[in-house]
Amino acid sequence: MVKPLKLPVGIENFEEIRTGGYYYVDKTKLIEQLFASGGKVNLFTRPRRFGKTLNMSMLKCFLEIGAKPSLFDGLYISENKQLCSSFMGKYPVVFITLKNVDGLSFEEAKYRFVDVIGSEASRFSFLLDSDRISSNEKEMYKAIISMSEGSFKMNTQVLLRSLKTLSELLYKHYDKKTIILIDEYDVPLDKAYQSGFYQEMTVLIRNLFNNALKTNDSLLFAVLTGCLRISKESIFTGLNNLNVMTIADEYFSDCFGFTDDEVKGLLEYYGLENSWKTVR
Repeated sequence: MVKPLKLPVGIENFEEIRTGGYYYVDKTKLIEQLFASGGKVNLFTRPRRFGKTLNMSMLKCFLEIGAKPSLFDGLYISENKQLCSSFMGKYPVVFITLKNVDGLSFEEAKYRFVDVIGSEASRFSFLLDSDRISSNEKEMYKAIISMSEGSFKMNTQVLLRSLKTLSELLYKHYDKKTIILIDEYDVPLDKAYQSGFYQEMTVLIRNLFNNALKTNDSLLFAVLTGCLRISKESIFTGLNNLNVMTIADEYFSDCFGFTDDEVKGLLEYYGLENSWKTVR
């Protein structure tokens, strides 16, 4: 008897779900629609528990150099042979989630920002040995990953340029433009508003995003997710290449959350067909 797949309660890592024997609702059509849309900077706003982080993890697993094609066996996107051949595992990817950037003061929240970006940057330590990157550029990278007493240390100017610097260095190393994924972009702003330092956090994120997402020749495209649509005037100033998809937009509507058919299929798999009649 085949052991039923486990429910991935609280698991947001795509590779873990696909290799750990968990039930997965196929959302890989998102990849196809993303390339079809041609958006340079794409913002998806959805409520909490709509699978935003899992989708971002899935995008990273598909796009990043060193991708494991077996993770996508049997999924929708695997049927698009041309797209898989052209894009799977072809690009450097910078992926950060800001869901834990919180604090009672701006300095505390900023420290967590530094930790998130420093941790992600540390994945690319091979840049220090790259013969395509100059010694000065390696010093720029070292400034992002430098540590003191076990914590990442970055001055404000290094932090504000960190994502752009990483994208530029990865582009030089691989000769492939970089993809930037930013999950839960609005959490630091929401937390800052609650704690009384919204203006300071707005300035930090605006400058960080402008550096990374505006006139960045090393950027292939970016995807951001969040619950809230922050006014364009606050942090997206000058980003005329921003493509915003809300829950009200039909395009991409089935790529987040569950459709009726997906809920029905899930209940049927676990022998809970009667529950479908109840929720209907």
